[in-house]
Amino acid sequence: MKKIIVTGGSGFIGSNLIKLLLKKRYFVINIDCLRYSAHPHNTRNFNKEKNYVFFKLDLNNKNKITKLLNRFKPEGIFNLAAETHVDRSIDNPFSFIHSNILGTYNLLESILACKKKIRLVHVSTDEVYGDVIKGRSDEKYPYSPSSPYSSSKASADHLVKAYIRTYKLQALISNCCNNYGPNQFPEKLIPKLIFNIMNNKALPIYGKGKNSREWMHVKDHCEALLLIFLKGKIGENYNIGSGTNLRNIDIANKLLKIAKKNHSKVFNKSKIKFVKDRPGHDVRYALNNKKIFKKLGWKTKIPLNKGLTETFEWYLNNKSFFNSVSKKLYINRLGLKK
Repeated sequence: MKKIIVTGGSGFIGSNLIKLLLKKRYFVINIDCLRYSAHPHNTRNFNKEKNYVFFKLDLNNKNKITKLLNRFKPEGIFNLAAETHVDRSIDNPFSFIHSNILGTYNLLESILACKKKIRLVHVSTDEVYGDVIKGRSDEKYPYSPSSPYSSSKASADHLVKAYIRTYKLQALISNCCNNYGPNQFPEKLIPKLIFNIMNNKALPIYGKGKNSREWMHVKDHCEALLLIFLKGKIGENYNIGSGTNLRNIDIANKLLKIAKKNHSKVFNKSKIKFVKDRPGHDVRYALNNKKIFKKLGWKTKIPLNKGLTETFEWYLNNKSFFNSVSKKLYINRLGLKK
């Protein structure tokens, strides 16, 4: 049985990726330091699996990471360990530098110190490209990050590229668009809006809601990551994009429509409320996904309307997920105090 390490495996995307890997009968080692957005709720069903093991560990603990790599000798690593929320990066940039840059550096050093060659998929974001006002950014598009978060991810990407060239590291980089789906921490846009609809509260939208994002269901993203690991070319970047862009206000209206159609008697008081825009807010992200389609034959499977409806129902049927997350961590960002 092939062994795979997932760093940040207790987070939103990481836990969904582990679910897929277990289904494909890999032995999965989850390494996560369990910061605020990584919750045991996400992986509670994995503990009964014989081919799953968890280690609470920070990537910056290079000695212990190296020992784990030499102990398990994995075929590959998916690096999803990262601080990911733009607003928090504006409030506290250092934690993003510590986790996203230094954490990646120490992981790379640990891989080099391992006695076995390991294939690394470093998971990045479309935000490293910055504003893409027209057209779509392909893999050769220049990096132009706008926030401490995207800058830290861009720095990590450059580190990985340098280790590929200098040390012949067996690595690939993926850059994905916005994800949504089950288990996403409620400070992110879609679960935030769903939570507020479920509580008949206002839906806070930055500025005038015209900022455009490309959306993809997390299951589609995880399928793409596994395909890149299996068939991607070492040293290459792969954009993982759906081609489906919507403005933030359009996402809010879609979720209100879902609530009205399926639960109008219960959730009927929420309305959009425009709030002060955040500093340096990028207008539009949009990925060109032709490379992964032409080279690897990948494309999304889950239509946005279907995915949003299923996601809404998941949160409705898993209220314990919201209850299990301390409100102190996200209540201010949900607009519930006003």
